[in-house]
Amino acid sequence: MDSLEPGQPSSRPHWSGATREALAAEFLCIGLSYRTASLAVRERLALPEVEQRELLKRLGQAPTEALLVSTCNRVELYLAAPDVAQARQRAREELGRLGGPEVLDCLYEHSGEAALTHLFRVASSLDSMVLGEAQVLGQVKDALERSQAAGTVRGELARMFAAAFRCARRVRSETAIGMAATSMAGAAVALASKAAEGLEDKTVLLVGAGEMAALAARHLKQAGAGHIQVVNRTRSRAEALAAEVGGTAYPFEELFTLLASADVVVSGTSSPEPLFTRENVAEVLEARRHRPLVMVDLAVPRNIAPEVGTLEQVRDLDLDDIQRFVAHNEAVRAEEARKAGVMVVEEVTRFMRDRAVREGVPVLCRLRQRAETIARAEAERTIASLGEGLTARQRKSVEAMARAIVNKLLHEPTTRLRTLEAGQDGERIAGVVASLFGLEPH
Repeated sequence: MDSLEPGQPSSRPHWSGATREALAAEFLCIGLSYRTASLAVRERLALPEVEQRELLKRLGQAPTEALLVSTCNRVELYLAAPDVAQARQRAREELGRLGGPEVLDCLYEHSGEAALTHLFRVASSLDSMVLGEAQVLGQVKDALERSQAAGTVRGELARMFAAAFRCARRVRSETAIGMAATSMAGAAVALASKAAEGLEDKTVLLVGAGEMAALAARHLKQAGAGHIQVVNRTRSRAEALAAEVGGTAYPFEELFTLLASADVVVSGTSSPEPLFTRENVAEVLEARRHRPLVMVDLAVPRNIAPEVGTLEQVRDLDLDDIQRFVAHNEAVRAEEARKAGVMVVEEVTRFMRDRAVREGVPVLCRLRQRAETIARAEAERTIASLGEGLTARQRKSVEAMARAIVNKLLHEPTTRLRTLEAGQDGERIAGVVASLFGLEPH
């Protein structure tokens, strides 16, 4: 199924009564990313974990399942729902309420097989700002764990994401897409080095000690940064990271004292408000005696207020700048990305075929049971009508003939449903079978 346009109803037929069990939930992905929304818009949906959990519980009430992927580059809701139109409407209402009307203009939507393809590409880092980065797979796995903990992921989404992880592992092992790739943190360090004309003799102030900041610290070390100063609200984490990269840890309270002597600042904390504003950075600049300062912001919401970049001595770089930098370096990975794209198609086909079998086999089992019951009754009636003169062998021959007719009639539809080609709707076919033969659900 193609991406769902706003206002377009689901194309799924509405079976009723005995056939309803044959219809499983349909998949829907709705969200925004660095491709469709600026950093300022993405910040509006950078929700704390408590609010993420509340959103999931509102959207993931049975029979609907819900999962939220929230990173600095994307916010996406994945839903599995029998009524995809209703799920879509509720998701748009929630996202609009949380982020404002402007968010709705940046949303993209994928349903059915298109939603699967999108997820598989995301997990395989084919839709990342930095093509081939390894970090996104861990982020998607974390999203699954959070949604499972919230109780909003059950059978359908769990199978969908397990298949996406299998696809990502295959892409990572069978292509070289990750060999030439760098993480977003790595791209940020490369951009900082370019802006500062090298890092070898520079003092770098690293603010934060979380996953993104830790990645940046390792890239700073590899880039030969002269001196790495680590500041974090939790002193022990700053000390551990500083020890790993040969830097020095400082109390968070010394942040602006250290800023006065730094050449480069890399900030990646989870602070909901900017740490650096035009006013507090301007105060420090007076003591720097016109030395330039490069500031790189890895956080969403931003740690460095946009107005800081208007200061004469400051070069302020954020995720949008990193995106533009990365765009110039993707040609090397284009061929590997093509190979990976083929693998995604193969894995989506595999998942859809397996799902069709899961949906179709119960219907075929009921159909076989119905056919065998009828054949057995007719065989007994035939034997009774022929009287007592039949031998035991003749009786068995009549029964065997009835069973053979059932097997021959059902062999072809069973084989065809089990070997559906990609794109065929196994759920719909199963529903048609149930409807035609009046099969009651178990």
